Amino acid sequence: MVTRELSGAAEEAALGRLLTVSLTALGMYAMASVALAWWMAGRVLRPVAVITETARRLSGENLHERIGLTGPPGELKRLADTFDGMLERMERLVSAQQRFAANAAHELRTPVAVQRAAAEIGLAGQPDPERVARIRTKLLAVAEDSERIIDGLLLLAASEQGLERREPVRVDEVARAAAEALAAEAARREVTVETEARPLTIAGDAVLLDRLVHNLVANAVRHNRPGGRVRLRTGPSGVEVSNTGPEVAPDAVPLLFEPFHHSGGEGAGLGLSIVESIAHAHGATATATPNPPPSGGLTVRVAFAPVPQ
Repeated sequence: MVTRELSGAAEEAALGRLLTVSLTALGMYAMASVALAWWMAGRVLRPVAVITETARRLSGENLHERIGLTGPPGELKRLADTFDGMLERMERLVSAQQRFAANAAHELRTPVAVQRAAAEIGLAGQPDPERVARIRTKLLAVAEDSERIIDGLLLLAASEQGLERREPVRVDEVARAAAEALAAEAARREVTVETEARPLTIAGDAVLLDRLVHNLVANAVRHNRPGGRVRLRTGPSGVEVSNTGPEVAPDAVPLLFEPFHHSGGEGAGLGLSIVESIAHAHGATATATPNPPPSGGLTVRVAFAPVPQ
């Protein structure tokens, strides 16, 4: 009897101790699990916090900042890299807009200054009629230059907004019309324009496509030399305009598509930038290649997407 009582007491004591040890171990494991979960959650969610903080801090002045998340590949790494890529594109776009605005302001300030000087200096005192006529001619010419710049800016802005509607446009007919419209200027500059207009129909805006071809031919005529030539071709591959003229360095070609870039010729430097913008609005690509000597000059191609059959 006594032995059974002692054995039961020992069992109860052992069970009580085991329960105490088990509860203590469970509590320690629970605390360790919470700490480990908190640490893991911090490591996992840290990239999210970095992305959130970067997005909250961004403004027009610090678009150059990047997340630059390091670590093994994963969903968050891809998200951070995508966010950095978006910031890079935004930075390029904002920089281009700021540069465009600065160039536009500079280009428009020049004719205004010329007009002011002509009016204040040229018409000072009691100018004779001949002097007034000269100043009047000068002011009219400057006003025409200003109108061309403004028209170019408006056209560039309109083409960058995309197309609201599309209709079939016979680009080969547009090319013939552009060559005819510039025939008198080409003859005055002693430049021969050769046209090979094979059928090309594009779904797009007729006014913008007309301006695209007109700018290509006008640039080829004006950046040429007496006795030079311009070759205008259209066909299934797109539009191609090649001209003789001064040699163009290969590293200078990308600059020709920048707004207000002057290559020593006439105009405001908007011609090829408008061409590229209109081409982009029609899903086309505009490229330029320098012609080798002795002809010199440039070949510009606008390649449209193939028309679905």
